[in-house]
Amino acid sequence: MPLLSILYNYVITTVSKYNIDESHGLSHSMNILTYANKIYNEEIIKQSSIKQHEKIIYIAAILHDMCDKKYMDQNAGINDINNFIESLKDDDNVSIVTTVEQKIIIDIISTISYSYVKINGFPDHGEYQTAYNIVREADLLCAYDFDRCMIYQMYTQNYSLDNAYKDATQLFNVRMFKHMSDGLLFTQYARNNHERLEQNARLQIIQWDKLITKKL
Repeated sequence: MPLLSILYNYVITTVSKYNIDESHGLSHSMNILTYANKIYNEEIIKQSSIKQHEKIIYIAAILHDMCDKKYMDQNAGINDINNFIESLKDDDNVSIVTTVEQKIIIDIISTISYSYVKINGFPDHGEYQTAYNIVREADLLCAYDFDRCMIYQMYTQNYSLDNAYKDATQLFNVRMFKHMSDGLLFTQYARNNHERLEQNARLQIIQWDKLITKKL
């Protein structure tokens, strides 16, 4: 079975096991891979050396929320991911991921969250720093989806649509709309596209405001 299929099967299993809602489930895992691939394709033009990190980037992107503390004990989730990666073998029963690659994947997953960076600052991943930034910024670009933010609030907080809209709007104003000014975006793709994604989010907010005020 192709590696991507194996990885997504793990996501599906983990989502079911921990009741992870769709805001951090399979569709989000697919979306972050799409963004990671787009960022990677631009970054490799400037840094050909990251070619050897491509597998690390994609595995970390796909699995990054499968240990999210919002849904489970983070350490237990990381341990599960670690064991899963260690089990990945090719047809000759040779490990698909080296010990070094496994470690950096776990290191990236453990340090990409917005809250981690705001509290601890940017970690130093040495030669893997660009790989880290690609995964982290792909996740940040996914965060511009206003509907996804509302969905999370409605699933996890049992919020009404109105309250989910209010909380999501506040979160966008204090966080998502400040990604650039807060110095969180380094890759060219993210810097070139954040304004378009922000504008789309503002249009989503306006549309939801109009629908909610209709009092249907």
